[in-house]
Amino acid sequence: MNTMDLSNKAASVRKKLGGDASSPIDIFALIQNIPEITMTLYPLGSNISGICVKNKSSSILIVNSGMSIGRQRFTLAHELYHYYFDENTLSTVCPTQIDTGDSKEREADHFASYVLIPQQALYELLQSRKQNQKQKVTLEDILFLEQYFKVSRKAMLFRLQQEKELTRNEALHLQTNVISSAARLGYDVSLYKPLDAHNQKQTLGYYVKSAEKLLENNLISTGRYEEYLVDAFREDIVFGEEVHEGEYVD
Repeated sequence: MNTMDLSNKAASVRKKLGGDASSPIDIFALIQNIPEITMTLYPLGSNISGICVKNKSSSILIVNSGMSIGRQRFTLAHELYHYYFDENTLSTVCPTQIDTGDSKEREADHFASYVLIPQQALYELLQSRKQNQKQKVTLEDILFLEQYFKVSRKAMLFRLQQEKELTRNEALHLQTNVISSAARLGYDVSLYKPLDAHNQKQTLGYYVKSAEKLLENNLISTGRYEEYLVDAFREDIVFGEEVHEGEYVD
């Protein structure tokens, strides 16, 4: 596996989406810069992390919303690899286990890690927290890094193993008590939890915008427009959000 090539590809995609070379990115927001992408959040069970289905005119990326928010971000970055670089495959179903499966799945995992955790930024943060080169990464360091880059514990441990900062056995030991350890050190624990149940089914991007354009151009009826949106789990657009205290404009 050519990790340098994957790192360069990740950097190019970050730039294409509007991110800089080293800062944490909001992958869910930046993906809106790809006009032909539809992104769907849907609980896919315990064995599937995401799905990529490509078409000439538009493509859909599906993320398992039953997983933690940190893992969803990793999955979305993973699916971007299939979208941009997996040229011979039109549809891919991706497993939940990181660094497993065929070569393309493993490449996509490394690519996702580089997209969310740029090499230079990780190196500089690690150096700033170490007293010397031989000092081992601590649990506090790991919590800081995963909160900074907004990734799951497993995604962070995967990357630190690749960087030879942790052994496999050390990483396995650190996979437990994730939420409680974050809470005890004063961190917000929402990163380690899935979305609320009523937000786990959503569709964003191309599909929703296309339905709106069809309605505006009188190519579909209001009834058909609403059917399309309900099929895409966007009842909020059809029926309106319940607002008890009004909207805040800051």
